Amino acid sequence: MKRLSLVAVGLLIGFAQTFGAEAWLTDFKEAQAKAGELNRPIVALFTGSDWCPPCMRLHKEVTTKSEFLDYAAKNVVLLEVDFPMKKKQSEEQKKTNHELEEKYGVEGYPTMVVIQPSGKESGKVDFAAEDAKEFIAKLDKTVKKAASKS
Repeated sequence: MKRLSLVAVGLLIGFAQTFGAEAWLTDFKEAQAKAGELNRPIVALFTGSDWCPPCMRLHKEVTTKSEFLDYAAKNVVLLEVDFPMKKKQSEEQKKTNHELEEKYGVEGYPTMVVIQPSGKESGKVDFAAEDAKEFIAKLDKTVKKAASKS
């Protein structure tokens, strides 16, 4: 019985990790279309996923946690705007990401920008080493502000 329970837990963890990876879009136009369909704001994470220590900490301690993924699934459309050093990206993706960085005035990583489906920014949320619950509360204030403007 213990063995069966451990297998079930392992499968659930694997599913949650897979689901979490699929929750993040990388195409702004796709995220914008989905946000419009769902009438939700976009939360764009500007990150240096493979070289930025605070970005890696945010990923490990917040954005992969079930609390964050549950919140996101009900309230926002997730968009990753990545500036990696090792991970390969198409030239088109690099260009688009730099354009988004400039458009939304992102000056450091990690930064989350809450964007209305129209493309208008509603605010920025910086990571200050909060745990998932604290970060979600901070993010939710900006998300609610975006919802009230749309």
